[in-house]
Amino acid sequence: MSFTDWKIDRIENILPEEFFKLIEKNKNHIGKTFPVTSSDCATLQKTQEFVAVSLQKEKNKDGYYFYTRNTKTNDLIGYLCVKAINSRISKCELGYFTDEDFQRRGITSKLAAIALDFCFNVNLNKVFICTSEVNLASQRIALKHHFKKEGILREEFRNGDGSLENTVYFGLLKSEYNNNER
Repeated sequence: MSFTDWKIDRIENILPEEFFKLIEKNKNHIGKTFPVTSSDCATLQKTQEFVAVSLQKEKNKDGYYFYTRNTKTNDLIGYLCVKAINSRISKCELGYFTDEDFQRRGITSKLAAIALDFCFNVNLNKVFICTSEVNLASQRIALKHHFKKEGILREEFRNGDGSLENTVYFGLLKSEYNNNER
């Protein structure tokens, strides 16, 4: 799937029904790594509330939301959120997933590149990614975009089955991003 087969969309164009469909289709795929989003979107009504809250967060600049669509079907196939924005330190976290049927096609990497450009152009100084030690695909995304592995956070994340697991913390500073873009 090439970049012409999918496109970026923003939250104001997202219908709760289509996001619910994406979550429902991928619940086994993302249930352990996106437990809050999975829980918050367990029903269509909860998904409607989730999208409304996300719209308000974006309006208040407390979060930003990017989606990918299959241009042939117009279905949602991916999601990336800019969250945990800390204006005092000027940093944020990226969280992302791609529909299981569309993985390993560069979609998440391209979406991450667009989000990084966005984050550093709204004057954030640091973007970080926290991922499970076993989520090697997410770690590859971080490394591909020149994030530095800053450490392991022990039993930092409660996954979808309720167990605590270690997370790998990756960070990218604006100065490093600018140097890598040259």
